[in-house]
Amino acid sequence: MSLKHTSEQKLIEVKDLIVHYDKIQALRGISIDIPQGAFIALIGANGAGKSTTLKAISGLIRPTSGSISFQGQRIDKLPPHKITELGITHIPEGRRLFSKMSVLDNLKMGRYTKKNGKRAAEVMERALRYFPVLKERMKQRAGTLSGGEQQMLAIARGLMAEPKVILLDEPSLGLSPILTVEIGRIIRDINKEGTTIVLAEQNARLALKLSHEAYVFETGLISLQGKTEDLAHNEEIIKAYLSA
Repeated sequence: MSLKHTSEQKLIEVKDLIVHYDKIQALRGISIDIPQGAFIALIGANGAGKSTTLKAISGLIRPTSGSISFQGQRIDKLPPHKITELGITHIPEGRRLFSKMSVLDNLKMGRYTKKNGKRAAEVMERALRYFPVLKERMKQRAGTLSGGEQQMLAIARGLMAEPKVILLDEPSLGLSPILTVEIGRIIRDINKEGTTIVLAEQNARLALKLSHEAYVFETGLISLQGKTEDLAHNEEIIKAYLSA
């Protein structure tokens, strides 16, 4: 099962991507098309290559071969801060907050690539609209927040860069079912307002519920891809990821 997009539709194009960690091959020639405004899910077991794909797109690791393009421009040799400046924000697994800094200072750090500070207050207000609980925590150290609040802060900090694309890695990790549903709803709302989302998520049920299209990873390869409503009824997917 596969989906094809014309070049005009592609915001990000990953083509024949191979990535190694030393002698270990993590990605084995994968190709992904990400259209403008899409919500794309990358699902699969831990170690299948989902996080590696996001890190390659955001410049945190260099591919061995293949190419990554954003709006028609090759970015696979650019440093991470240049990729962020283009409009790609990576919210990594584990949140990676500045734990000793306040919530407010963490949010401010999200705009480090923006030269024009005049919009900062407006952008922050938009980010906090999604996560009103953070308004009550602005002076609190990020490391003292609950797990759910830390995930909210990580996403809000990412929004401060006004990204065209958010690469979101395992946002449900360690969260209660109620918080997982809430975070999922907010991510979907962010996408509905025009931001392209690429979600790497072991919780396949959540990922398929939120996304428009999905790629299934197995040991560095893409085994299936297609519209999520089709994949949700695929016998292989049901048996491997949805039967529990």
